[in-house]
Amino acid sequence: MKIGELARLTQTQAETIRYYEREGLLPQTARTEGNYRIYGTAHVERLSFIRHCRSLDMTLDEIRLLLRFKDAPGENCGQVNQLLDEHIGHVAQRIRELRQLERHLQDLRQLCREAQDAAQCGILNELTHAALAGGEPARTVEGHVHGAHAPRRRKAQPAGPDRQRP
Repeated sequence: MKIGELARLTQTQAETIRYYEREGLLPQTARTEGNYRIYGTAHVERLSFIRHCRSLDMTLDEIRLLLRFKDAPGENCGQVNQLLDEHIGHVAQRIRELRQLERHLQDLRQLCREAQDAAQCGILNELTHAALAGGEPARTVEGHVHGAHAPRRRKAQPAGPDRQRP
């Protein structure tokens, strides 16, 4: 099958599939005489696995490790357990951050209880004041940005199509 059919079967954009290939998550494929990539059921299964892991908010490095063990079924899965324990910790931290964000937004909402001229809006005035005072978005975990936790490796990941939600 060509990339369009793989994209349709897995509900993944073709550019995301190419990105996963560049990142080494999907194996290189055979090509037709016309230089089209040809995919098989193994690609569908692997891409579905990757997409499911992404839906669990796992980083590409975490998925790489999981795939390494998936490709070596005879190895001990202790590192897989450790990875999941760490990921659970990241999720718990993110939940704490989101609760803090919710409280902050609720406090902001209390600053303007009824509709009025925007110049008198307590929410807008507080947001402006905080921005001018150098207020920084809440980030309590190093490298933590909107639902993604710090990758295991320190290598910066490009902001590619993978940042889209699966």
